[in-house]
Amino acid sequence: MYESYFGFSGTPFNLNPDPSFYFQSRGHGNALSYLKFGVYQGEGFVVVTGEIGAGKTTLVRTLLSELDDQKIVAAQIVSTQLEADDLLRSVAIAFGINTRNLTKADLIATVESFLTVLVTQKKRALLIVDEAQNLKREAVEELRMLSNFQLGSVALLQSFLVGQPELRLLLTSKPMEQFRQRVIASCHLGPMDRQETRSYVEHRLQKVGWKGNPSFDPVAFEHIHDATGGIPRRVNLLCNRLLLSVFLSSQTHVNADAVDAIAREVRSELGEPSEET
Repeated sequence: MYESYFGFSGTPFNLNPDPSFYFQSRGHGNALSYLKFGVYQGEGFVVVTGEIGAGKTTLVRTLLSELDDQKIVAAQIVSTQLEADDLLRSVAIAFGINTRNLTKADLIATVESFLTVLVTQKKRALLIVDEAQNLKREAVEELRMLSNFQLGSVALLQSFLVGQPELRLLLTSKPMEQFRQRVIASCHLGPMDRQETRSYVEHRLQKVGWKGNPSFDPVAFEHIHDATGGIPRRVNLLCNRLLLSVFLSSQTHVNADAVDAIAREVRSELGEPSEET
C-alpha cells in the first residue's frame, strides 16, 4: 500500500522468510558458517536453535539457495509432533519417494536404496527438519538410525535440525546420548544488538530502493530495537506497521514517538503487557 508513496520497488518488511533479504548479523553469519561447515563435512547432524522469529528459516533458505543441486539433493520437512513412523514416511515423501502401501521395513529399504543411488551418481542427500523442537524422542532416534546408512565409508544422509530452544532440552536429555555423538556442529541464533538492528532495517529498505524517504531520527532505530528485542520477525512486524502509519499520515519522517506509538499498538494486539506494567 505504501510502496509507491515512498518510491519502493517492493515491500521491505514481509513476514515470510525470503533469502533475497538475508542480512548477515554476527549471529546469522556464524550460524550460516556452521551450516556450510556441516555441508562440507557431509555427515552427521547440525543443530541450529533460536527464538521464534530469530530468522532460522531465512537462514536455511539462504543456505539452500547457495547449494549446487547437481551435487546435493536437499529435502525439507516441518515437524508437527510426528511419530517415528510418520517421520520416516515424511522423509521419504520429501525426497520424492512413493510410499504408498509400503510397510515400515519396505520403506526403510526403499529410502536406503534411493540414498545409495544418489551416492553412485556422485550426489549427497541433505535433510532439513524445521520446527524440530516438536520432534518426539522416538522420532529423533529414527533420524539417528537413518544416519547409520553408509556405502563403504560414505554416509548416505546428513541432517540439519532447526528449532526453538526447547530442542536443546530434548537433545541434552540422557536418552539422547547416542544422538549427541553424531552432532558435528551446534549453534544458537540470538537477537541482534542495537547497531545490527539499525543496519538490518536499513538493509531491507535499501533492497527495495530506499533513497532516504522516509527519513529516520537516529534515536528511532534505538526505540525499534528496544521494542523488538532485536528479533528480526518482530522488527519486520513493527516496521511494516510503522511505514503504513507514516504513509496514512502523509508524513515522510520517522521519529521515536511514532515508533513508540506503533509498538504500543502491536503489543496490545498481541496481548503483551505494556512497558508501564
